[in-house]
Amino acid sequence: HEIYGAPKITVKLNQSGIKVSEKYVGNIMREMGIKAHYIRPCTITTKDSDFSSKLKNILKRNFNPEKPNSAWCTDITYIWTQEEGFVYLTSIMDLYSRKIIA
Repeated sequence: HEIYGAPKITVKLNQSGIKVSEKYVGNIMREMGIKAHYIRPCTITTKDSDFSSKLKNILKRNFNPEKPNSAWCTDITYIWTQEEGFVYLTSIMDLYSRKIIA
């Protein structure tokens, strides 16, 4: 699956009795245009939960409430910064006034 690089190939060749250095194997691979592909491990970013039985739809797609503070909506996102890495931004909006309240 093209995942062997010079270190692994060197070990396999040395185990089979062919004595070579890792630098030599790397040079031969470079000349032949062969590269190892690094396979990143899968990172689970979302944990799926079954909320269908626990939560009730009290808003019923009515996004224009008749009085203030009766319906809010929220969102969260992350932003990459050079100084601090990822920072999180969350906001809460009152659907009546359409203003960010937090």
